[in-house]
Amino acid sequence: MMKKRLLWQIYPSFLLIILISVVGVGWYGSQSIRKFHLNQVAEDLNSSAHLIEKQISVNLTTYNFKEIDDFCKQIAAISSTRITVILPNGEVVADSDEIPSRMKNHADRPEFQNALERGSGNSLRFSETLGKKMMYLAIPIKQDDTVMAVVRTSVPITAIDEALKNIYKKLFWAGLIVAVCAAVISLAISKKISRPVEQMTEVAKHFASGKLDLRLSIPNAAELADLAKALNEMAQQLNARIDTITEERSQIQAILSSMIEGVLAVDSDEHIVSCNKAAAELLGIDADKSHGLSVEEAIRNPQLQQYIKNTIENKQATETECSVLNDGGRFLQLYGSALADDKGNNTGAVLVLHDITRTRQLEEVRRDFVANVSHELKTPVTSIKGFVETLLDGAVNDPQEAQKFLKIIAKHSDRLNAIIEDLLSLSRLEEDSEKRRLSFEKTSLRPALVSAIELSKVKADQKHITVKLLCDKEITGKINAALIEQAVLNLVDNAIKYSLDNSTIQISAKKQENEVLVTVSDKGCGIEKEHLERIFERFYVVDKGRSRKLGGTGLGLSIVKHIAGVHGGYVKVESTVGKGSIFEIHLPSNLSNEENTGKSS
Repeated sequence: MMKKRLLWQIYPSFLLIILISVVGVGWYGSQSIRKFHLNQVAEDLNSSAHLIEKQISVNLTTYNFKEIDDFCKQIAAISSTRITVILPNGEVVADSDEIPSRMKNHADRPEFQNALERGSGNSLRFSETLGKKMMYLAIPIKQDDTVMAVVRTSVPITAIDEALKNIYKKLFWAGLIVAVCAAVISLAISKKISRPVEQMTEVAKHFASGKLDLRLSIPNAAELADLAKALNEMAQQLNARIDTITEERSQIQAILSSMIEGVLAVDSDEHIVSCNKAAAELLGIDADKSHGLSVEEAIRNPQLQQYIKNTIENKQATETECSVLNDGGRFLQLYGSALADDKGNNTGAVLVLHDITRTRQLEEVRRDFVANVSHELKTPVTSIKGFVETLLDGAVNDPQEAQKFLKIIAKHSDRLNAIIEDLLSLSRLEEDSEKRRLSFEKTSLRPALVSAIELSKVKADQKHITVKLLCDKEITGKINAALIEQAVLNLVDNAIKYSLDNSTIQISAKKQENEVLVTVSDKGCGIEKEHLERIFERFYVVDKGRSRKLGGTGLGLSIVKHIAGVHGGYVKVESTVGKGSIFEIHLPSNLSNEENTGKSS
C-alpha cells in the first residue's frame, strides 16, 4: 500500500476545514442578506399599503371603485409598486397595472387569505397575470371591525435577485481570496510541521544504510527535539559498535583468509554462514555465492553433508576424513565442533578442513616406491642367489657351466648397480636442489648434446642407428650442462632401445619466445596413449619383460623429469604406436639461479 507523506496528510485536513468554513460562512451570509433584503422590501410594502389604506377608506364607504382604481394607477406611475384592492369576496375592484374587471377572483391568493385571517399576509410567488416572480403583502381595511376590502401591494423581486447576485459575486470572490490565502498559510504551516519529521526520516534512512556520521538539527518543538536527540545518540552508539564489530570482523577475516586450513561455519538449519578462501578452494565452491545456501545446495558431497549434520547434533568435537571429487580428487581431514549460544541452545557448527591430499599422495608414492624397489631388486638378487647356490651345489666343478652362471650373475649385478646408480642420481638431484647446491651457467647448449650423442654412440652402432643433431651454436641457456647431458643421454638410450635397426634418431634444439626447446624423436615402436601420463613415474615401464631384457631400470624418464624440473622447465611426450615417439624438454631461457633451483622438486 502506497504511504502518503505527512505533509499530504496534514495539509488536506487544513484545506478541508478552510473550504467548509468559507462555504458555510458564505452560505449563511448570503441567506442572511437575502432575508434582510426581503424583510426590508416587506416593510416598505407594508408602509405603502397603510398609506394607501388611509387614502382609499372614504371611497370604499361610498363604493366609488373608479376613484380608487384611478388613484392606484396614479400612485403606481410614480413608484414601482403594484397596488391591488380586493373586496372580501375576492373580487378585484382596483389594480395599478390591469383593468380590474378582467382580472380573476383573488379569493384563493395566500396573501389575501392570510390578511383576512391574521390581519396581514405576504408571499413570494409567480404572477400569472404579469408573468414575473413577485412579492406580495396584503392588509385588511376595516371599519367598525368589519373588513371593507384588502389592500395588496407587490413588487417584482427580479431587481432584488439582481442586487443579491452582485452581492453573491462579491461574497464569492472575497471568500475565494480568503480561502486561497488561508490555503497558502496552511501549506506553510503544514510544511513547517512536516519538514522536521521528513528530515528525521531522511537521516534515519541514511542511518539504516550505514551512514552514521550524519547528525540531525534540533527542531524548536519540544517533542521533535527529544526525538532528534535520541536519534543522534542512537547513531553515535551504533557507529561505535559497528566500528568495533567491523574491526573485529576484519581481524577474523584476515586470520581466516591467511589460514591454509579451510574454515566452514553453518547455522542450525545447515545453511552456510561463513566460508574462507581456503575452504572454498578445497570444496570447489564460490565463497560469496554460497553464503546463505544450504549445505545440500552448495556442496555435492553426501559424506560431507552427513558429517555436518552429525556435528550439529553432537555437542562433542568430531574428526573424520573425507574425499571430494573436484580438481581430480582431494582428501580432507575434517575437524568439527558444534556451536551454542549463551543459553546452551545449538546454533550451528564450525568445521576446519585440512588438505591431506599431498600426504596421501606421498604415502602412496612411498608405498609404490618401496614395492617397486623391492620388486626390481628382488629379481636380480633372487637370480644371483639361485645361481650361487647352484655353483655351491657342484656346478662350480664344471668350468663351462660355472662360467655361464658367473656371466649371468655378473649381468644381474650390473642391473643391480644400474638401479642403485639411478636411485642415487634421483636422490642427489632432490638433495642438491633442496639445498641449492646445483650451479647454473649461461652457456651454449650444443656441447652438452654432442657429448650425449658420443656417449650413446656404442649402443647406436650396435644397431646401426644414426643419431642426427640440429642445434645452432648461438643457442644458449642458463643450464647445468652435466644434467642436460644426462637427460638427453637417457632419452637417446631409450630411443635406441626401442628403435628398429638401421633407423634414425634426431636431436634438435631451438630458441622459442621465452624458452629453449630440446627434442629427441625416434621411429620406434611408440607408446600407447594410456601409458603416456605415467611413463615419467619411477619404475613405471610399459612392457616390464621387454624392459628387463633391454636392461632398463624404469628410472631413466623420471630422472629426465627431475632434471627439467630443477631447471624450472618441464618435459612432454607425443607418441604414436608403430610410428615412434617425440620427447620434448622445455627449458626457460631467462631464469636466474635461484628461480631454477627453486623449481627442482
